[in-house]
Amino acid sequence: MTSPGATDTVFAPASGFGRAAIAVIRISGPASSALTAALAGARPPPRRLSLRTLRDPETGDVLDRAVAVWMPGPATFTGEDMAELHLHGGLAVRQAVLRALARFPGCRLADPGEFTRRAFLAGRIDLTEAEAAADLIEAETEAQRRQALRQLDGVLGRQVAAWRERAIDLLARTEAALDFSDEGDVDDAALDARLAGDAASLRDAIRAMLADGRRGERLREGFCVVLAGPPNAGKSTLLNALAGRDAAIVSDIPGTTRDAVEVRCDLGGLPVLLVDTAGLRETADPVEAEGVARTRRRMADADLVLRLAPAGSPDRRQEDGAAVPPTLAVATKADLAGSASGVEGLAISALTGAGLDALLAAIQGAAEAALGGSGALVTRERHREALTRAVDHLDRVAGLGGLPPELVAEDLRLTVRALGTVGGHVGIEEMLDRLFAGFCIGK
Repeated sequence: MTSPGATDTVFAPASGFGRAAIAVIRISGPASSALTAALAGARPPPRRLSLRTLRDPETGDVLDRAVAVWMPGPATFTGEDMAELHLHGGLAVRQAVLRALARFPGCRLADPGEFTRRAFLAGRIDLTEAEAAADLIEAETEAQRRQALRQLDGVLGRQVAAWRERAIDLLARTEAALDFSDEGDVDDAALDARLAGDAASLRDAIRAMLADGRRGERLREGFCVVLAGPPNAGKSTLLNALAGRDAAIVSDIPGTTRDAVEVRCDLGGLPVLLVDTAGLRETADPVEAEGVARTRRRMADADLVLRLAPAGSPDRRQEDGAAVPPTLAVATKADLAGSASGVEGLAISALTGAGLDALLAAIQGAAEAALGGSGALVTRERHREALTRAVDHLDRVAGLGGLPPELVAEDLRLTVRALGTVGGHVGIEEMLDRLFAGFCIGK
């Protein structure tokens, strides 16, 4: 399996854009050594930072006084010869060096994620570790960072590889039994019972991993909290108070919010997505009606629904359709005189801040219950789908139920294939294109 243009030498900025103290340019491919020597006057010693004057190989103009390092493959991230240039971080310096690199024969700007893709194709990392690199770059909270680092360490990849080896062993035993099925001294019933037991044991191990409440996926995407309730219940005001900025338009006119407004925040190291929604009511306005329909869909998919209503107003759970578990009743506008007495749930005032700390603590508690506990290994829907397919195939093998041995062998082959897709061993070319297209250029 090779990547298009894998014989090219690629380069890209590996640091952020804009003015900075240092800008790092990464180079990988067969021309890395010659290119570094052409820029720096001579190739630096392997794996040693060397201060050099960089010159344009074509014109001889001085580009920068910078640090260069050359790293011979295969003991590199991509498995190829690599180099890095640590430049002064001004835009003009970076652009001048990039132009010089682009003119060098056999060199081109890297595609998004191409360095990581080359590392995967060279066997330096598996697909779960490549995904973890993307997750680590995107991590916004401490919990997301820890989860991504565990995946980058290969925890999921090693576990699935061990399961795949067990499935391969079961397949080998099945095919051996097929080869010797005509031998009179072979106890077919005993072999079938042992195979079924081993398949059930493997199935149960995978199933136990899947029974995690989707904590890994939810941690990656954020714990979704939907603010729902009738118009003018104070949803947008509460969102702005929790966000600490004017994220949503606040108005006394009912039906101002037509579409969902999302704000991401960090609560105790956990990612929380707050969603302001259109007020729930019957309306003849087709645009507002669509907003109400979207609200109901967001509520159905939420991890937690805050059911807002002004303190002292009647319980609207049945008429507004907000009885979507799990829910937390929140009485808003508690600063109004006498309105906070006898209310259900939390009483808050976004105007004075009363009750907001208790509300945040309740949201954090719900997020911790949903996302906390031992670290989840399954962090993407792709992992879950592949492991679920493996469980389904093993289910049939464990049951046997008079299946011909040829069909048992086929189910085991499909089990091996399903487990192989998790680490990227089979059937993944299209998936690679989608995955690495989401990376930044220098990764």
